[in-house]
Order: sequence, then C-alpha cells, then structure tokens
Amino acid sequence: MDELIEELRALNLEVLTPLELPDEDQILDAESQLLVTIDGDFREFLLTVSDVIYGSLEPVTVADPNSHTYLPEVAAIAWDQGLSREMLPLCEADGGYYCVDMEGQVLFWQSGEFTEDKWEHIWYWVQDVWMAS
Repeated sequence: MDELIEELRALNLEVLTPLELPDEDQILDAESQLLVTIDGDFREFLLTVSDVIYGSLEPVTVADPNSHTYLPEVAAIAWDQGLSREMLPLCEADGGYYCVDMEGQVLFWQSGEFTEDKWEHIWYWVQDVWMAS
C-alpha cells in the first residue's frame, strides 16, 4: 500500500488551487454529517491521497465542505438517487458511483443496481481504476 501511495502522490498534477488533505477533525465532521464511521482503508485513503488530482476521476474529499467532491454532499446526492445508505460513495463516474461497502469492498453502482465490477479493497480500485483513468 505504501508503494501505491507514493506512486499516486508522484502522479499528482500541479494545479493553481491544490486540494488539501484532511485532518482527523475534518473526518469526524464528515462522519457526524453522514451518521456513519469511516473506517479502515477508506479512512486511510482520505488521510493520505484525497488531495491527489490525477486522471479523469475525482474521488471524494472531506477537507473542503465547499468542494463538489465533498463526501457528505456526494453521499446525499447518491443516497437520494437510490444508493443504499450502507454504502459510501467513493467517486462519481459515468452517471454512477464507485462506492465502499461495510466490509471495505469497492463496487460500481449505476442505474439503480450494482454492476459485476468489484474490488476487494480501495487500494485495488486505486490501482485498477483511478490510476488507469
């Protein structure tokens, strides 16, 4: 995982207004808005690489409540569209959402149902999908 984080950080694009990594308080704020706990790999993802700008995908963030990628806002929209509240959106894509389930698996939800696409954990998704975008 550490090598993958280093590789992704090396791909980070220089932009005029860079994203920021969240601190624990910002994650706690997001959790209180979502009424869920963000655990394991998803929490690690948010703390280590959610400021990375790379490729065509824009994963969720929790450092800036005004961002269009702010997790509580993205979740509210996804849940309103029918995504189960047991799922947390990771990234909007192609009219659907890559999302994380309670066990930390990443699935793709589109048109009201899950596709066959599945990754055992977020770091496989990072490598197979985000870094390939």
